[in-house]
Parts: sequence; C-alpha cells; structure tokens
Amino acid sequence: MSFAFIFPGQGSQSLKMLDGILDFPDTKKVFSKAKEVLGVDFLAMLQEETVDNINQTVNTQPLMLASGYATYLLWREHKGAKPVVMAGHSLGEWTALVASGVIPFRDALKLVKLRALAMQEAVPVGEGAMAAVLGLDNDAVIKICTEIEKSSGEIVSGVNFNSPGQVVIAGNKKAVDLAMTALKENGAKKVQLLPVSVPAHSKLMLPASKKLASALASVEFRAPQVKVLHNYDTRSHTNLVLIKEALVKQLYSPVLWSETINKIADMHVSQILECGPGKVLSGLNKRINSNIVSYNLHNQADLDKALAELKK
Repeated sequence: MSFAFIFPGQGSQSLKMLDGILDFPDTKKVFSKAKEVLGVDFLAMLQEETVDNINQTVNTQPLMLASGYATYLLWREHKGAKPVVMAGHSLGEWTALVASGVIPFRDALKLVKLRALAMQEAVPVGEGAMAAVLGLDNDAVIKICTEIEKSSGEIVSGVNFNSPGQVVIAGNKKAVDLAMTALKENGAKKVQLLPVSVPAHSKLMLPASKKLASALASVEFRAPQVKVLHNYDTRSHTNLVLIKEALVKQLYSPVLWSETINKIADMHVSQILECGPGKVLSGLNKRINSNIVSYNLHNQADLDKALAELKK
C-alpha cells in the first residue's frame, strides 16, 4: 500500500507533546543527540509549566525537527513500511530531508538553529507580522496584498497557502495591518493576527536566506532515499544543489501546501501519516482533498492504529 509521510512545522508544538512514546530507545537517542549537539534539554523543556521556552523560535525549530524525526524512527522501529513520498510544512521540510537521508541529523540541528537565529535577526521585533485569512480565495488575497504593497511601499504577501480559503499573510507590520483591514472589507470571514514576530516566507527573509546559503555550502548532502516534495516549487529533486537552493528559497517564498497535498494525491497516494506532534496538517489535508485518509503519530494509540490500518 502506497502512503506518504508529512512533517509539521512551527505552531504544532505544545507542552508534554509526545508523552507516552518518549521511552522508546530510538526516541531517547534522538533527544539525547539534540542535547549533545545544541546543549539544550528539550525533553525537560516540554515538561515546564509555561510555553515560553518552547515557543521561542530558536528552540521551536530544533524541537520540532527532533520530534518529527524521533516519530519517524519510532515508526521504522515498529517495522512500519517505507513511504513513497515525503513533505513537510515549512520547518517540517527539513525533517523530511533528514528522514529521507539527505541531511545528517547532527548537521540539520545546527542548520535549523542558525536558520531560526537568522530569521529573528532579519526583522527587529515589532516590525514584522503574520496574519491568518479565512474565507477568501488565493487570487483575492494576492491581489489585495499587491495593492497594499504598491500604496504603502512596504512588504506584505501571501506566504502560506494552507488549504482552500485559508491563507497566511506576512510582511512589515504596517502593511500587514493595512492588508487585514482591506481583506475584511473585501469579504474575508476572519482575519487574525498571529502571535509571532518573524514574518516567515516573506521577502523580508532575504537576509536570513543569504546566511543560510552560506552555511549550507559547507554541509554534505546525500541523495534522497525517498522523494521529498519541496515547499518552494512542490517538486522533488535528486540534484543536491537544487535541494539546497530549495531550502534557501523556501525562507522567502510561499509554502504551497494545498498544491503539495494535491500533488501527493496525483501520485495515487490515498493515505498520509502526519509524523510529529499535533493534528494541524491532518485538518488541512481534509479540506484540501477529501479522498485522502490522514493518520497521526504523536502517541501510542495513534501509532498502533496506523500500523494496523496500513497493514490491511
């Protein structure tokens, strides 16, 4: 049976996530390696009383990488079959590349921490913003953002095309505020500012992309063992130079998630496993393509269900 793996990104983290599957040997090894490489005890952080630390971008990105990769190894530890294709939402694309054997986990940890720091440094706190837009189609959101950019002289654009009628915009705070008002006036059902300060996947991330490109130049990639669809162009690449370019361009380009899921469906894949904490991507997938059955792998019960169902 052909199926795909998808990996969540920033926003799916929560305290005590993955409780119940953290005692498996491979899972422990992953978090032990993360602590060794970055000097951060993510498992202890997950047991804290507040989300302050896990919600700091510099912690969230390596935490989500480790969580997704640990979950994938747990699947393989339980003799789960190999997927035919993988993808990840934003930071999750890095997890997919690690699981596919392209980037060694140790190197990926260092790179995503650098990525997070570069993103934070690119735009001072308070000068960038992101907002979720519900109830307008992609073209309408793009048109309004383009008009605001021209009139304001600042940056705002659609950056996450998550599902039909759900788009995230990002850019300079002033331009985002203007776009939010215009979007509401033009029929958006809901426009909500997101609790983040980094305008990810907008052109404001160009300085961060240059730092990432410089760091990637010295890291050895390997050919993917499983196809990985990239956020930037929804294509899979075997050329290692193109894979690195896709990761760099992803920083300042939209996440084409709806297109990615439909492309997976076009590959005659009807089952998708969300590999990591939360069920955010599974919810999006149902709205993108109702023919796809989604499974989650963030606790023992979900793991057992997926293993049983995909052996039928």
